Amino acid sequence: MAGVVLGAVAAWMPGRSWGWAVLSLGPHRSLGALLAQKPRRVPRWLPACRQKTSLSFLNRPDLPNLAYKRLKGKNPGIIFIPGYLSNMNGTKALAIEEFCKSLGHAYIRFDYSGVGSSDGNLEECTVGKWRKDVLSIIDDLAVGPQILVGSSLGGWLMLHAAIARPGKVMALIGVATAADALVTKFNQLPIEVKKEVELKGVWTLPSKYHEEGAYHIQYSFIKEAEQHCLLHSPIPVTCPIRLLHGMKDDIVPWHTSMQVADRLVSTDVDVILRKHSDHRMKEKADIQLLVYTIDDLIDKLSTTVN
Repeated sequence: MAGVVLGAVAAWMPGRSWGWAVLSLGPHRSLGALLAQKPRRVPRWLPACRQKTSLSFLNRPDLPNLAYKRLKGKNPGIIFIPGYLSNMNGTKALAIEEFCKSLGHAYIRFDYSGVGSSDGNLEECTVGKWRKDVLSIIDDLAVGPQILVGSSLGGWLMLHAAIARPGKVMALIGVATAADALVTKFNQLPIEVKKEVELKGVWTLPSKYHEEGAYHIQYSFIKEAEQHCLLHSPIPVTCPIRLLHGMKDDIVPWHTSMQVADRLVSTDVDVILRKHSDHRMKEKADIQLLVYTIDDLIDKLSTTVN
């Protein structure tokens, strides 16, 4: 699959001392060239993030209430969609908030139902229910056009949101986009292991990112997630998309972002690889690249967004 994508590459722009490179798919200006010349609006360093925004709740009839924090400001607004079991207070979410404050742009970060400060039972949560959470944030809180930033599982959900709300989602940034990732990883297990998981009803997935050393994922969660897989057919998203991925990612291989890029129907897609970054991509250089990418898309959309 990577060979197919590489065959469509218009330019490979090295990131000088950054340790990243850009694969540009489509007839548009190279992001690598833009970033080399334009960190003018970006703070030279990102200050320690302070939570000044107040915690609010989105009340939804018949659905769990969602905890969120919002900055009001200019369009396009930015929405951060967290990863699996991650909350709105992660490094990337807070850094983007500081960046949006510096530019005066609107910004929303939130917790999925069953996670963090939101209501709901985690054991009852599914990819489909979290998809509804994202759409609720877009429909009920976001004003005007939006740029979605999805981390890991959030990258999978941002694609679904862009498909469902093409009139409001103007651009996407995926960080270690985990499209279909849990289903793919489960399907790669030996048959006897899959049968054991089905029998027990729980899949214990080792992870250095969880305090217990492993995620305990309901078998029903995996089966429901199969209904939301995207990589088996063209992904009908036409807006500008930037996919950032660390090549040291041992959770979601960087090739997944290449597969996503190949499946997207958009002609404006960049895959940006960082050679020494891991799954979380939360080191200083990773965060700088992320906010530069947001800044670039804001500039790109400013000619069409009021």
